[in-house]
Amino acid sequence: GDGSRFGARIRYVEQTTALGIAHAVGRLEQHIRNPFLLVLGDIFFVPGPLESLFALYEEQDGGAVLATKEEHDEKAIQRNYALVLNPDGMVTRVIEKPRHVRNRLKGVGLYLFDLTIFDAIRRTPRTAMRDEYEITDAIQILIDDGYPVRPCNAVVDDINLTTPADLLYCNLLLAKASGGSLIGQNVEIADGAAISRCVIGDDAAVRNPIELTESLVFPGTQVRLATGVKRFILAPELSVDCSQGISQEQLGRWA
Repeated sequence: GDGSRFGARIRYVEQTTALGIAHAVGRLEQHIRNPFLLVLGDIFFVPGPLESLFALYEEQDGGAVLATKEEHDEKAIQRNYALVLNPDGMVTRVIEKPRHVRNRLKGVGLYLFDLTIFDAIRRTPRTAMRDEYEITDAIQILIDDGYPVRPCNAVVDDINLTTPADLLYCNLLLAKASGGSLIGQNVEIADGAAISRCVIGDDAAVRNPIELTESLVFPGTQVRLATGVKRFILAPELSVDCSQGISQEQLGRWA
């Protein structure tokens, strides 16, 4: 909706053709008059000191501040973007989905920009790799133009929701934050069933005395399995085994 029930005002600007993040941001130019925070909608964030983003921006008086985190999973960096810094801590290169990882600094989908980003976007070429206008290419143009761009470790964790395993991992972090399992309203659980570190949506039911572990049950799902499962997504019309899609690094975070 328009956000009124949350005390907010929301304006929607549609990207009618999927041509990349820079293209989508470019469509906002006529609506923005001040520095702005860009948050990608397909990423779940566990925030850290977000106020430090704004403190850095005020200190450098413009340009961009890129939210980052120290990432020990090299594949996670390769799925996002990497940063190269000079001795003063300024970003000199941003590399989309790098093959070679130079450090443990990973860029996440949270950015603080001033209006100069729109000048950079207008000069951003379409990439050969994905045939899109990449926001990292626009940031590189900003850097090459001499504007200050710095990283800021303002995110504790982030999940790029791309695969079913990503969705499961995101939900299990929420369950961990609640201290156990998250059980929705009007949920029926059979006598003898054991539910451990799961998220179960509203109006779902577990009909047999089985063990569900580290799994996600969609709202309205009737679980009639005869045996227990671990690290599954269970929905009304399908089930997905996510046990092979979650890394050891991720497992350690919710253990």
